[in-house]
This record gives sequence, C-alpha cells and structure tokens, in this order.
Amino acid sequence: MTAPGDAATPAPTGAPADRGRRELAYAVLLCLAGAGLAVWAATRTWAVEVTARGALPPTRHDRSGAQLLPWLSALALVVLAGGGAVLATRGRLRRLLGGLLALLGLAVAAGGGYGLTAGFAGEVSRQWPALCLLGGLLAAAGGALAARRGDRWPAMGARYERRPRAGTTFDGRPAAQRGTREAWDALDRGEDPTVS
Repeated sequence: MTAPGDAATPAPTGAPADRGRRELAYAVLLCLAGAGLAVWAATRTWAVEVTARGALPPTRHDRSGAQLLPWLSALALVVLAGGGAVLATRGRLRRLLGGLLALLGLAVAAGGGYGLTAGFAGEVSRQWPALCLLGGLLAAAGGALAARRGDRWPAMGARYERRPRAGTTFDGRPAAQRGTREAWDALDRGEDPTVS
C-alpha cells in the first residue's frame, strides 16, 4: 500500500518497441495515403479544351493528369506498392527502400508542381495538380522516415521466417536424431519426426 503522497510510476516496458511500431505505422500510412491521393488526383480532369466547329456545337476534350503526364500515375502506383513493401522488409533493405520511396515521392510531387505551372491548352484546373503535389510530399515524408529510422523498427512476426524442411533441422540433421522434446515439438507443428 502506498502513502497518499507517493505516486506509483509504472515501469517503462517495451517503450522502444512501441515507438518503433508507431513510427512504422506512420511511415506506411504516409506512403499509402500520399500515393493514393496522387493516383486519385492524377485521374481527375486537369485541362478542358473546347474547339469551335463553326455552325456545329463545339467539341470538348477533357484531359486527366494521367493523359497529360503518363508517368505520373505509374510512379504513384509504384510508391503505393512500395509503401506496403516497407512492412515486409527489415534492416538496411528497409532503409534503402525508404530512400527510394522518398525519391519517387519527390518525383510525383514534381509532376504535380509541373501541372500547376504548365500552360496546358484550354481551361486548366489547379486543384488536382495541387493535390498530386501534396500526395507526393506525403509519400516522400513517409519514405524519408523509413530511410532514416527503418532499421530500428520491428520486423514481421516469426511465422514468416524461414523454417527447416519437414523432417530435418536447420543444420540438415534428420529429425530422428533430435531429442524427445524436439520430436514432440515437431508433432505440435504438424511435422512427422520419424521421417528422415
């Protein structure tokens, strides 16, 4: 029992791991949200060109960002896939992937910036290129976070790790040479410990 003036302070258990999981979630969400926003904005109408045809009604040509800058939506889709790949990587590979995602996010942002300043023919909408620019910057921020701190974050669970082939151990010994406890553990995993 503690005195009224004493404050029980909980012991910090797993604080670095929790922080790593939070940072991993932020990086993945930034990449996915930014790339998703950029893909969506690239499919909207960025420019409308109306052509007069004399006595006939004028023709209207709507052009999306993906039509004006075909590489833009492709890069945004790569960033979208890479955001999910951050979860499946670890260590230096995750940091390398984060750096690549940061560069691709900046390229998507540059495409949105170009859409804001380019003189496309006809009536031009500035909101969709601006959203594409924002999406690229969000994805770049997520990639930069993964590049800077990704090697400290937790990896996927052990169930995704490499396991020895059924009936053997990692060093290649037949399962029959293992101890009794290991044989029962193999049965629990669904392996046949008698197969050599």
